[in-house]
Amino acid sequence: MATKRQALGAVVLCLVLVAAVKLLLSDSRTERNQKLANMDAGSFWHQGPKVKEAVTVHKSEVINYFLNRAQKPEVPDPPVENDSPPQNPEGADTGKIVAPLETSKGPARIVHLDLKGAAPKVKYMKQIFPLFSSLGADGVLIEYEDMFPYHGNLTILRSPYAYSMEDIEEIKRLAKLNKLELIPLVQVFGHLEFVLKHERYFHLREVRAFPNSLNPYHPGSVALVKDMVSQVMDCHPDARWFHMGADEVRGLGESQDSKNWLHSNKGDVGKMFLNHAVSLARFITERRSGVRVILWDDMLRKISPATIKESGLQDLASPTIWNYLKKMDTDGIGTLISRYHEAGFKGVWFASAFKGGTGIDQRWTPLDYHLQNHLSWIKVMNSMTKYPSITLHGILLTGWQRFEHHTVLCELLPVGIPSLAMCLQSLKHGAFDEKAKMKAHHILGCNIKVEKDICEGSGAFSGSQIYHMVLYIHTNLQKEVEALMKHYHIKGGFSRYHRKYNFANSRIIEFFQDQLNKLLDKWETYMENFRMEMEGIYFPDTVEEWMEENVNANMDLLRENARDAERILKLNGQPKSLKTL
Repeated sequence: MATKRQALGAVVLCLVLVAAVKLLLSDSRTERNQKLANMDAGSFWHQGPKVKEAVTVHKSEVINYFLNRAQKPEVPDPPVENDSPPQNPEGADTGKIVAPLETSKGPARIVHLDLKGAAPKVKYMKQIFPLFSSLGADGVLIEYEDMFPYHGNLTILRSPYAYSMEDIEEIKRLAKLNKLELIPLVQVFGHLEFVLKHERYFHLREVRAFPNSLNPYHPGSVALVKDMVSQVMDCHPDARWFHMGADEVRGLGESQDSKNWLHSNKGDVGKMFLNHAVSLARFITERRSGVRVILWDDMLRKISPATIKESGLQDLASPTIWNYLKKMDTDGIGTLISRYHEAGFKGVWFASAFKGGTGIDQRWTPLDYHLQNHLSWIKVMNSMTKYPSITLHGILLTGWQRFEHHTVLCELLPVGIPSLAMCLQSLKHGAFDEKAKMKAHHILGCNIKVEKDICEGSGAFSGSQIYHMVLYIHTNLQKEVEALMKHYHIKGGFSRYHRKYNFANSRIIEFFQDQLNKLLDKWETYMENFRMEMEGIYFPDTVEEWMEENVNANMDLLRENARDAERILKLNGQPKSLKTL
């Protein structure tokens, strides 16, 4: 009898504890929702509160959670998902989510190929797709920009070196062969410089003077981007995800068309953005049943969850929360996840950066910077168990090649390969521990030294020759040229003034001429070999641009000095020329 009473008491105690926990959680959720509801829903970029200010709602909760999980860095497997595409293209009724890959045991790891600069030849993709797969990638996000073989009225958008239709078929074949899911990306709003730079489309600009963003209310704008999207979708009939970009829509609301709309709609720029985004997302999902849309999230960050939900975007697309910083505000990311969950999104993507996320003209990839970015993302991924009703589809490892169409090249893809290996292996193992390091070393053939920003050893990965040659150029060319220009006799007797007026002592020239010619010959030979390696991977415009930005200034200085020394030496110290050459 006593045993029965004890058992009954234990049951009652458990029920009391469960009720208490539910009450605490309810209070916490109510407090958080009230604070988020107090954010100004009508404001957009100019007056809205900073994301960080809303973070304090569960800052201590998140910190405690991370501390409790510190001993278990592995990324947890998400709940089992339905692998078949939803029958409803908008997913509104079924709530089912398309799994990125049937074979993936967790959130997909997708490598971003940014083709708006230094687009590799297809034969290089034949080498790097197996590398991506072996390093732990599940797919490739391919941002075509002007490298897509647009036809008809859109032919003008093509780069002179754009891929052919046969090239696209080969890229798809290579992806399938290496079990990499291809996700095409076509910008539909912002970052349309490659389109709006053409005079034919000047009238579609949101700001007449700038080619950045599309005027959403001009009659020709939607037709243009629908045509672009249609051509790319037709080339990717098996794609289950489609990324429509929609980030950094600069100047939105500044055209007269937009001002007229805002005047009649309480100045709600956020709603203006949503109208265009929803229109294109709906077009994509209706054009092919089962396709799910992805978009960058930065334009959504200051739009209230209620406004987003009212638009219906949550039934058409999944936002990609992106952050490329070394010291990332993980609490802020948590707040964004909560807001998107409140808006009704059924899933999210994350986006890190393995290269191209630091300096606008970055030539060499800073390894520790990108490692810390990914370790922060791992913390966020581990915290997703707090949001059981929102699915983390995967993480896009961005590898930006330009900040935008008109800016200079960032690091070349081969230069970023060790960083990519480090980041993929960190995501796979939950940290860049010894196991991850050994795996990367085995695949790359070189040893990643994060503190030195290099991969030591000869390297066996595709593009390793360019990797090591760029390192040598980056480390030595400018340093050696500057050292020569500081030579005592060049500074004192062969300055720019001396060369301009053909006025120098031949005795002084002989002190440095041999050293100058040897340095020039060394680098001429080196650059000839480097150019051959570059031409094996890249088209001529990329080779010329990279040389112009990173090599030619120093080489031209050596050539000019050598040429001037040869000419002026023959004058035997004559008086200054009256005319400059």
